[in-house]
Amino acid sequence: MRYHQAIYEVPLLFEGCESSLIDHADDRCADMIPRDLLRTSLELPDLPEREVVKHFVNLSQMNFGVDNGMYPLGSCTMKYNPKICDDLSSMDTVAHMHPLQDVSTMQGALALMAELEEMLCEIGGVDAVTLQPAAGAHGEFTGMQIVKAFHESNGEARKEVVLPDTAHGTNPASAAMVGYDVLDIPSKDGCVDVDALSKTISDDTAAFMLTNPNTLGLFEKDVREIARIVHDAGALLYYDGANLNAIMGKTSPGMMDFDIVHFNLHKTFATPHGGGGPGAGPVGVKRRLDEYLPVPRITKRGDAFDLDYDRPRSIGKVKAFYGNFAVLVRAYAYIKMQGGEGLERVSEQAVLNSNYLKSKLKDLFDMPYGDLRKHEFVLSGKVLKKHGLRTMDFAKRLLDHGFHAPTVYFPLIVDEALMIEPTETETKDTLDAFVESCKQILSEDPEIVRTAPHNTARSRIDEAKAARDLILSWRGHKIKKTHSGDGQRSSRA
Repeated sequence: MRYHQAIYEVPLLFEGCESSLIDHADDRCADMIPRDLLRTSLELPDLPEREVVKHFVNLSQMNFGVDNGMYPLGSCTMKYNPKICDDLSSMDTVAHMHPLQDVSTMQGALALMAELEEMLCEIGGVDAVTLQPAAGAHGEFTGMQIVKAFHESNGEARKEVVLPDTAHGTNPASAAMVGYDVLDIPSKDGCVDVDALSKTISDDTAAFMLTNPNTLGLFEKDVREIARIVHDAGALLYYDGANLNAIMGKTSPGMMDFDIVHFNLHKTFATPHGGGGPGAGPVGVKRRLDEYLPVPRITKRGDAFDLDYDRPRSIGKVKAFYGNFAVLVRAYAYIKMQGGEGLERVSEQAVLNSNYLKSKLKDLFDMPYGDLRKHEFVLSGKVLKKHGLRTMDFAKRLLDHGFHAPTVYFPLIVDEALMIEPTETETKDTLDAFVESCKQILSEDPEIVRTAPHNTARSRIDEAKAARDLILSWRGHKIKKTHSGDGQRSSRA
């Protein structure tokens, strides 16, 4: 075990620091503000640059990320992000843009966004795209709003959305947020049970949501038949774009007869992912759904770009302004650098890496549902049970070997699931090292595995407590500290 994270006692920047003072002496507006509303200080730390730099460098050395190790987080596609994309998005012409500028002063930005929409249309096989949604799940929510608007405009009040048991959890959540009842159908050999779908789809079905390849890494071979069944019932077919990076250049959601698709720019096109954002989840639609897309739409009048709000059937805005522009710039740069052939190679390499790694691991674990996979695959860690271990224990121990854990316990149809996606950015040497670490862990003293990780900055944490007692702000920390022991917790935390 050569991997060891740095360990520092790093206090919060707010701790042990003076708050910044406010001098109202020269404030021309001070007399206009009631005295009881004026502040004499801000809760901001007053620190020299040296202390701030040290703080964040120390934190970075206690962290694990895609820049310093393999991150085979299946379904989430945590791959290396080219730094040139960050450089371009940090240019003054990008970073200093403001959404309240007059349209005449943002022609370059609108031109870039318009071209990105066109490229996503080509990649997705759709006719129109909005860049407004801020994440994949936000794209799903937007798509479901479009579904609802479409049926209501046809005088129908359909109440149900159907999805398979392999669906990402955000699918039923997004549909439910729009007000739909969610119906779950079983899989057959890891793919959609077409007979079950036929029996479930009805005149009350608004949409069927599907990921292809699905979360097991299997391509839904009956997708054309699925589309026929859905469309014959007057429903819409929705494509969860989480796994689009497995099929680029080979096929597209449009070619598979999907009506709506969301793109995960942070997964497919290597823009930053995780940490709460920002993200981007553009939504593409076939022509008959164009009129329902969020406003404003980017249009061109003569030689100038403009923003069109005159869309009577639009679902309205789903986000302030026009989208997370810096993230869109990163995706634009990535697509332009790759080109069509490059994006196809990305998918080929992702699928090759996945199947190579799967071939090395499938005999160490159990692998349900067939053999050939696309960009990811799912193993069952039930072999660990004979040692009194669980998949979570194995996942924690991987950190001691210098690898982030795969996704665990998803999809739910696989017992003790390990969902692994190596992505196209990892080398054969890295994949082989990952395999060797898996072999070593399976041969180790179970007690060492059960109590892992040992070489990280923090030992095993209580995930349930972390989820239930979430504190993400200094204000929340202070409130929690103030009320500790009395069972109270402010909703502001």
